[in-house]
Amino acid sequence: MAIEIIPVTDRDGAIVEAGWLAKAEPVHRELRPQIPGDYAAKMRAVFVGGGRMAIAAQGDRVVGVAVYRAYDDTFNGRKFYCDDLVTTERERSTGVGHALMRFMEREAMAYRCTAFALDSGVQRKEAHKFYFREGMFVVSFNFKKDMSR
Repeated sequence: MAIEIIPVTDRDGAIVEAGWLAKAEPVHRELRPQIPGDYAAKMRAVFVGGGRMAIAAQGDRVVGVAVYRAYDDTFNGRKFYCDDLVTTERERSTGVGHALMRFMEREAMAYRCTAFALDSGVQRKEAHKFYFREGMFVVSFNFKKDMSR
């Protein structure tokens, strides 16, 4: 079955496909189980903060989710950043991730970005192989300090 990429938000962050947003939740939670219980409210906050979302669908099923944003920074100039990219475990290695990457590359060009970046946990070795195949490379370490205390 063909993969269709469907934007859930418009360029201003407004939700244009609320039904697909709801269907995206279980797939998104495969990567981000820590998202608070009110998924729609959390995602609205992400969209207000500049995030955008698209899903990959096969028929009426969500099989992949991408959350991304474009912004200016001092190192890259105009940067396209992928917050989250997840393909449901059942559909991995079937072209879903590749289709979402191509969609985001087109978005990055439309936003006139000069860089496309993402972070990936050090334990996600299979994801890293995928990103290398997609033409990405490691350029830095990402350091983090827990400030929740």
